Amino acid sequence: MKYLANVTTLQYSLDKCTGCGRCVEVCPQRVFEMRDKRAAITDRDRCMECGACALNCEFGAITVNAGVGCAAAIINSMVTGGPPSCDCSNTSAGCCG
Repeated sequence: MKYLANVTTLQYSLDKCTGCGRCVEVCPQRVFEMRDKRAAITDRDRCMECGACALNCEFGAITVNAGVGCAAAIINSMVTGGPPSCDCSNTSAGCCG
């Protein structure tokens, strides 16, 4: 599943990556894969900004503003019982439509 194009806050530093593969293991959207013994981003637009990769990267190779974007909208929807909304749109459907 892809979200909005070119809006993710996901940042990855190949220089800091040690090739542990934790990001590959924890990413629910398969944003990362291993290539040449290092992590690589397969498709940045698949990132739902849940933050699992950054929280599990002990080497600081990954940063992301968790709690923004569609992951937050879906979680807020589950908590409130309303439609998904990340408060980034004035439409009734929110940004996740």
